[in-house]
Amino acid sequence: MGNLSDMTLQVERVPTLSDNYTYLAYCDQSKAAAVIDAAEADPALVRISELGLNLTSIFSTHHHLDHTAGNPDIAKATGALIYAHADNRGRLPGLTNELREGDTVQIGPHIGRVLEIPAHTMDHIAFYFDDGPLVFCGDTMFAGGCGRLFEGTPELMFEALHKKLGTLPADTRVYCGHEYTEANLGFASEIFPDNLEISERLAAVQETRKGAAADWHDATPAEMTIPTTIEQEQKTNPFLLAPTVEELARVRALKDEW
Repeated sequence: MGNLSDMTLQVERVPTLSDNYTYLAYCDQSKAAAVIDAAEADPALVRISELGLNLTSIFSTHHHLDHTAGNPDIAKATGALIYAHADNRGRLPGLTNELREGDTVQIGPHIGRVLEIPAHTMDHIAFYFDDGPLVFCGDTMFAGGCGRLFEGTPELMFEALHKKLGTLPADTRVYCGHEYTEANLGFASEIFPDNLEISERLAAVQETRKGAAADWHDATPAEMTIPTTIEQEQKTNPFLLAPTVEELARVRALKDEW
């Protein structure tokens, strides 16, 4: 596993479960850190120890267990507070700090802004940091795709993708919840067979994923396709290329059966 750094906020990608990304975001100077979407406790705790981080916060983008199951044990081991949308009260164990649109979170000197992006679930939020810039968006936007509409509607997903995440600065690094990129772009290439940028990106991702570790826990940075950027998604994500709610709904229905 490797460190991805920008000029300020550092991000470590931790592979968890079979294809999840858990992230450690930290200040390189103060070592203050947050863990984002902790699917498992042990992989995150190991990296926290190896990097000598002071974990103060646990951020959850939504309540699904593959993004929260590690929260209680990490909180117990570190004393970190658990932050998630206020609507998670009663269904996200150990929630200590309830968040809504426009609230802020902090990692050392770095301030993150909460964006409400319901669609995959109604409690879904993203954490956007100007430092980078970068965003942790869970299962709403994927590299080359978007999450299933378990609780929300196509209208809500269109709003989340086109009017929230899609309007972030083009160079914003996108840290999503899963390593789904190859499959997503395979689908995108069928929907947009004449889109050269999609076909070129798919070929590059296939090269990256060639020979990937059988056990995702053993994945190396060279095998990871995340982060992507808002600019790259604007050009190659079929759900951002969908110009209307109706078209997004049609493409999402096709992807559900793909």
